[in-house]
Amino acid sequence: MNRRLMMGAAAAALTVAMTPAAMAQEGYVIGVSNTVQGNGWREEMICAMRAQALVEEDVASLIVAHRNTDSAGQLEDLNNLIEAGVDAIVLNPSNPDALNSALEAAMEAGIVVVAVDAGVTAEGAYILSNNQEEYAYLGAKWLFEQIGGSGDVVYMRGIAGVSADTDRDNGFKRALAEYPDVTVVHEVFTGWQQDQGKQQMFDFLATGIPFDGVWTSGIDNVIVDAFVESGAPLVPIVGADNAGFVEDLLTVEGLQGAAVTNPGSVGGAGIALAVDILNGNPPDSTTVLVDPVLWENATDAGRAMIEAAQNPNLDPEWPVSVTIPGWTDYSMEQIIACDGPA
Repeated sequence: MNRRLMMGAAAAALTVAMTPAAMAQEGYVIGVSNTVQGNGWREEMICAMRAQALVEEDVASLIVAHRNTDSAGQLEDLNNLIEAGVDAIVLNPSNPDALNSALEAAMEAGIVVVAVDAGVTAEGAYILSNNQEEYAYLGAKWLFEQIGGSGDVVYMRGIAGVSADTDRDNGFKRALAEYPDVTVVHEVFTGWQQDQGKQQMFDFLATGIPFDGVWTSGIDNVIVDAFVESGAPLVPIVGADNAGFVEDLLTVEGLQGAAVTNPGSVGGAGIALAVDILNGNPPDSTTVLVDPVLWENATDAGRAMIEAAQNPNLDPEWPVSVTIPGWTDYSMEQIIACDGPA
């Protein structure tokens, strides 16, 4: 795999003891913990984990805890994975600090910990994430320029307290500081739930308060739907590279927008990283960031990029960037099938 070219020379010195569960199955047992169901990005993340585990010859099985819960529930799931004797845990953390007791206990037991999508503060844990601050900065900067550097915008965030949302807020505010004549007229947390975000946009449109653009934290095609269904005049909208929004950028008349890449396939990359570490090939740093790219439909060159990325075979809520070069090895068919090892 190309990712192994990224590993440091010190890797050969690292060894990780196999747990009894792994030795019994002649392969690694990897635990997965996720706290949001029903969100297309998270579902793609889980499918990427399963697909990557399937093609990793050193992985015997996955134990997946995938449900809607809070930090207390995730702590319970993590402790159950530790009790099961997994070799590694790959998690999307609900909070950067609240899980430390379980993560520290896991690492004390020789279990590799990899957080994906968002960071944790437990010392020794690895983090593999899309660069969330840059994600927000790129989209916000494009939006503010698109409205002429002055005006009112709606700011639709994710989940309060989750580090990915905090990082994005930092990026959004970094761009906002560069455009002092742009004002946030309405700020809301969508919970990264499609129905909730759509209803929040319906509710704000019903107030009649004017605004010039919308920045969304990956809840995007349903925001376009809210405009179309309510008959409200379209404004520039920024979202993620979700298949439905990418299609909207090409097909909805009058829509100007930009999609910033935020691959859910970072989950598969997290599985790959865990296997590398278990095999004695850690990265030089405990933090690995995937840089985003912005695709916009306001120029011919931008539309050409969107057309090349479009994928009608995907669920509308799945990001079209279903792989991460150098990290994931599964096929399109394998991630869509969402099958993992036993």
